[in-house]
Amino acid sequence: MIAACSRKSSFENRHSTINSPFIHQTKPLFVPLSDPDILFAITGDPRYNSRALKQLEVLTAAGYDVHVVGLAAAPASEMLYERIRLQLLERPSGGGPKFFWQTHQLFSAYVAGVKARAYHASDLYVLPALSGRVKKTGGKLVYDARERYPYVASTVGRPWARFFWEMLESRHIRRADSVFTVSQSIASHIAASYNIALPDVLYNVPAFKKAVPSEQLRETLDIAVSQTVILHQGKMQKSRGCLLLLQAMQHVAGATLVFLGDGPLRQPLEVAVAQYGLQDRVKFKAAVLPDELHAFTCSADIGVTLLEDTCLNHRYALPNKLFEYLMAGVPVLGSDLPEVGGVIEDYGVGRVVDASDPAQIGAVLQEMVDAPADRAKWAAASPAVFETFNWENASQVLRRNYKNLIPVPEQ
Repeated sequence: MIAACSRKSSFENRHSTINSPFIHQTKPLFVPLSDPDILFAITGDPRYNSRALKQLEVLTAAGYDVHVVGLAAAPASEMLYERIRLQLLERPSGGGPKFFWQTHQLFSAYVAGVKARAYHASDLYVLPALSGRVKKTGGKLVYDARERYPYVASTVGRPWARFFWEMLESRHIRRADSVFTVSQSIASHIAASYNIALPDVLYNVPAFKKAVPSEQLRETLDIAVSQTVILHQGKMQKSRGCLLLLQAMQHVAGATLVFLGDGPLRQPLEVAVAQYGLQDRVKFKAAVLPDELHAFTCSADIGVTLLEDTCLNHRYALPNKLFEYLMAGVPVLGSDLPEVGGVIEDYGVGRVVDASDPAQIGAVLQEMVDAPADRAKWAAASPAVFETFNWENASQVLRRNYKNLIPVPEQ
């Protein structure tokens, strides 16, 4: 969920991956940092991953030297920060089991040359390679289960695929000295599935920022002041309710829907907008820079997150956009799912809906459009959410676990 990125931390501001003079070395240098405190591995480019960047900021601020290894279109090596060395390996082509096997071989070969005090697997794809390294040489193993991997959308109707990922995770998660995940429901499911201690929860929440008055969406997209702005923020892709939202908009008056972001469904959605005759009431805006996002979000009147209940991973998800809306003081229409729906209803910050029913989505949206007083009440309630769901508290969990596993080296 990165297309419309969360607010940058001070670390990200110093080292932006877009037009940044800091990204300067392109020559591949496959030389691991000598004996780092932490080897941090991720299937992807960590410079574009807000969760990884926030964790790296916490670890370096705590005093650890970190060597990060990830994947990109072309190999590269650079210093991200005083205590962070980044190595990007060339991303294998394709997907599925072949991609996993190639990725596993790539990371296994690379980490064989790194002797760290702790090995941080930032996803399931890299967990076996780091687990194997720990088994051979010692060190502590940390696993960030940022998805319920055996239960993602791609395994629906494919029991053999679910079995493979569950067996793989089951084998290696038990070797981990510390496990993190993104929601309480996923933590409970992991603990019950593998008979392990309850993982710690690191919520996918941006660092807190106050809501600010803004008319960015109206001004940028020429939306009349009389129109209520409904915002769908993030990637336009399968099972996120995008087409259902368009169908619902056929029955919503006095409002304009904005898709802010990119994704594989953008072109099909644009075609559907023309088919439904919604050209005047549906707008598209490409993903904006992280530092610009908060102002755009603040300029909406209603935020929408409509994960469809197609898999357990969706059912238990707590998407970043939910908290970005609420941080901007924007009431939310969300899926009636345990985690998303729980936040919305427990804190009184919007409405929930069956995300598979466009008629219900349209009816509830119209009620929200027609009730500015309710929207103001929901907006006023949103700050209370961040007394529980905040990165500042979650980061202390990460810091404390690492200090218990590997004491901070003397300066």
